[in-house]
Amino acid sequence: MHRPTLARSTRRLGVLTAIALAVTVATAAPAAAHAEVEAEGARALDQNVELTFSAESESASAGITKLEVILPKGIAPTDVTYEEGPKGWKFAATDRGYTVSGPKLAVGEDAEYEVTVRQLPDARSLVFKTLQSYSDGKVDRWIELDDSGGDGHGHGHPAPRLDLKPAAPGAKLVSPTPSPSEEPSTAAPSKEPSAEKTPAPSAKPAADDTDDDGIPLAVPLGIGAAVLVLGGGLWWWRSRREGSA
Repeated sequence: MHRPTLARSTRRLGVLTAIALAVTVATAAPAAAHAEVEAEGARALDQNVELTFSAESESASAGITKLEVILPKGIAPTDVTYEEGPKGWKFAATDRGYTVSGPKLAVGEDAEYEVTVRQLPDARSLVFKTLQSYSDGKVDRWIELDDSGGDGHGHGHPAPRLDLKPAAPGAKLVSPTPSPSEEPSTAAPSKEPSAEKTPAPSAKPAADDTDDDGIPLAVPLGIGAAVLVLGGGLWWWRSRREGSA
């Protein structure tokens, strides 16, 4: 092979190598973006566990403004306490988890925050599905399980997953945190029985219209009146008969 031909072949090989490297870097960049949750040495049934969440930015023109987390079974929104996060961001509980949101972050800046969970459930792993919103309205949905929604090369949006060690010996599940509507009343219990008072029976009969034998007085009075009427009628009939005779 002539030297000019060899030189041209070498240059072409170098150009092809550079192009291949650029393509590799370009295709690998999206795979690097991810959302994660960490808690060093976390065990099932551990109490007051601090979780650290991080969500990488995938936008080249907008900043992250909100992260919405869907809590796994066994953790209620009332069990989560916000510790710290981006400046100006606030925590708010939702029906299925919580949100952490605030002023938009700088373009390309990742969102990181920490919360404390009252107690972890008795499970091998916990999945925290996350919706990541940007200032331009775009939403990254970190909700896939085991990267099942990706292209097979790590280009999906897997949900943050926290693997737990087995529960410590003697660890027990504590009672759930009561919601505001279920909080016990602080009023002192009444010392008096709650049963309604039964009115005392009256010493005087309801109606004084009976005799000693329990027969209503109207009965003998009626009989007496009937006897008088009958007797008077009989006397009048006899008087008239004798007069006519």
